[in-house]
Amino acid sequence: MASFTKYLSLIKFSHTIFALPFALIGFFIGVTQTDVPINWRLFVYVVLCMVFARSAAMAFNRYIDREIDKKNERTAKVREIPNGAIKPTSALYFVIINCLLFVATTYFINPICFYLSPVALMVVLGYSLTKRFTALCHLVLGIGLSLAPIGAYLAVTGRFDWLPLFYSFAVLFWVSGFDIIYALQDEEFDKTQQLHSIPVLLGKKNALFLSNILHVFTAFLILFAGFYASYHYLYWIGCGIFIALLVYQHTIVKPSDLSKVNLAFFTTNGIASVVFSVFVLMELFLA
Repeated sequence: MASFTKYLSLIKFSHTIFALPFALIGFFIGVTQTDVPINWRLFVYVVLCMVFARSAAMAFNRYIDREIDKKNERTAKVREIPNGAIKPTSALYFVIINCLLFVATTYFINPICFYLSPVALMVVLGYSLTKRFTALCHLVLGIGLSLAPIGAYLAVTGRFDWLPLFYSFAVLFWVSGFDIIYALQDEEFDKTQQLHSIPVLLGKKNALFLSNILHVFTAFLILFAGFYASYHYLYWIGCGIFIALLVYQHTIVKPSDLSKVNLAFFTTNGIASVVFSVFVLMELFLA
């Protein structure tokens, strides 16, 4: 039986830092718009949904890609299934358990979240198959994580609204952009395996250019959301830091030098997400 820490490593639990802050933004926008006291039980349900859905998605990705990961020098020794730390069947059981827990948790939130839960699972699990047939796999990953703010908002309000949707689209372009950067590492390997990605399709230089464009869209959307909601200075400080970190990650990754991809992918984007959410929450409750 694999240890708990190995399962945390399997699903890269630390990467929850990307989408969870935006789920908190969606949740607390819903709270402030409904003008009701914070329901902390509901808050726990939302966090659990995030954890269960993401755990299912990551474990499914590792299960589906186990043979590919075994052939890839970058992943063969560090990922838990190809290196033998976790058995494939154990990973699959882990996926099923997390899917069931996700659906069960949405049942206690509200009917619309429960009814939409299979759709959400189809999106987040389906991403793992997409690089076998389309270079748009990065956008599918972005769609999966973009469900965080609108899903959390739905949990509170039971309805759709434009403001959380702006943040969902921002997440879509943000995640797609930095996933393209991450995929640069496997361009040559993916070509040998007939796998699809933007770097394979366009090459490193053009892939980085497209990533830049996607992050410009991200910046535009968070700025537009601030104007739409008539936010004040705390929000704009958060926007400035977030956009500065977007720019920074594009200065440290070059087509000829991928040594800082992990710094751009995890550290920079993780800090950007957390800092931005902190300033948004301060705007909501202190401004």
